[in-house]
Amino acid sequence: MASDFNSVPEAAMRTGELLVLGSGAARIFIFLVAAAGFLAWLFRVRTNAVSLSLTGHRHGRSWLIAGWVMPISWFWIPKQIVDDIWRASTPPGSAKGLINAWWAAWLTAWVMAKVTWGRLYLFPIDLEGIAFALRLEVVGIGLMLIAAVLAIGVIRKITAVQETLRSTPPADPVPGKPPPTPSTPSTPESAAAS
Repeated sequence: MASDFNSVPEAAMRTGELLVLGSGAARIFIFLVAAAGFLAWLFRVRTNAVSLSLTGHRHGRSWLIAGWVMPISWFWIPKQIVDDIWRASTPPGSAKGLINAWWAAWLTAWVMAKVTWGRLYLFPIDLEGIAFALRLEVVGIGLMLIAAVLAIGVIRKITAVQETLRSTPPADPVPGKPPPTPSTPSTPESAAAS
């Protein structure tokens, strides 16, 4: 179409438009479902991390959502929240390369999506410019898929660490001292028997 607009039949143009609209709607739906699942997981692991943290967290609970939607803050606050969860859940100095890789891929894909959106809807110059923006969008979708795979890795790693902590019995407060024996609560039946 860029070289000769009339070289593409009208039926093919309509089919292409329907494919673009359908894939866009599917992408938005999948994104919203994945975002809801990710936020539900983030609330759960942050609740766990609050009880594990000795130093506290940099942001309050409301920032779990606000950090993703407030302009400018979305560049660093969600990453700081995940970093705080990681710090509370792992031994000091644990490597967080997976978290950094996920965040770099996510930010790059997000910025590329905004640039593509601007080229397509705000400044559609000509057909060649639109074709370039659509190629850029395909690259951005690929980066978003990479970020999604890395996010799955982050979810699995943090969840596994917290599950291990949950299943590990707490250490004795005084080494060598046996744990206290649990006392039996008095019930009406035991009181009546004595």
